[in-house]
Amino acid sequence: MSDDGASDRVAAAFADGPAFVPYLAVGDPDYESSLAYVEALAEGGADVIELGLPFSEPIAEGPTIQNAVVRALESGMTPTRFFEFVEEVDVDVPLVCMTYYNLIYQYGDEQGPRPFVEKAASVGVAGFVVPDLPAEEAGPLREACDEFGLHLISIVAPTTDEDRLERLVEVSSGYLYVQARLGVTGASSSVSDRTGESLARLSDVDLPKAVGFGISSGEQAATIVEAGADGIIVGSALVDIVAEGHERGEPTEETAARLETKARELKRGALDGYGRRTPTPEGTSD
Repeated sequence: MSDDGASDRVAAAFADGPAFVPYLAVGDPDYESSLAYVEALAEGGADVIELGLPFSEPIAEGPTIQNAVVRALESGMTPTRFFEFVEEVDVDVPLVCMTYYNLIYQYGDEQGPRPFVEKAASVGVAGFVVPDLPAEEAGPLREACDEFGLHLISIVAPTTDEDRLERLVEVSSGYLYVQARLGVTGASSSVSDRTGESLARLSDVDLPKAVGFGISSGEQAATIVEAGADGIIVGSALVDIVAEGHERGEPTEETAARLETKARELKRGALDGYGRRTPTPEGTSD
């Protein structure tokens, strides 16, 4: 999906209510199925899709996504195949690459992030989430993103101190990925009560705040958005569906249909939460 204005569309995704930002590992469990699964998420209401480029040491991920990464690597996913995937996938939403800095830095004939960012821009990638890149070392990637018009999206944890938060905001664009809780990724049955607190400390930041880590149901999505989030990020709950389908030998079409249904539930939950937060015309006053 090549689109010279892809990065500008990230802002548009957050402009009219809460954005639903799902994640899948590209190539899990194989290339063709992965295409169908990403397209199903778009059909289900995704506003931005985070595409995981598998790395052999995904330190920020819990077991669910680690296993997805293993399946994707075993199916032959590489940076080159990832870029082919982005060009081929038939969706009309911005695509964000979530990967680790080593893959970005080592790509191409010269070390440094510029060759990777240039290639990503040429195929239509809108931005990057790089969990292992400290804000203090993000300068070269930020410069390359600025050169080619892509976003660099930072992750803000509940424990991020004020000095580090300021540095993260300085190098960020597109949106902030706000961790709902501490630890690694993984679906959860409850929403952290620190989410509202995390959002409150970001109230002066002029970027959309998308909350992730643990959201697995429409009601959780509603709670997060009602607390003030501009969007929700969901990964493990969707990767679980892919894993279940793969383990059962389920046809790709059936797994894709379940992903689309789950996406609709999550998007609807986000919209419900926004409705709870936004006063109705009758309830407003001058």
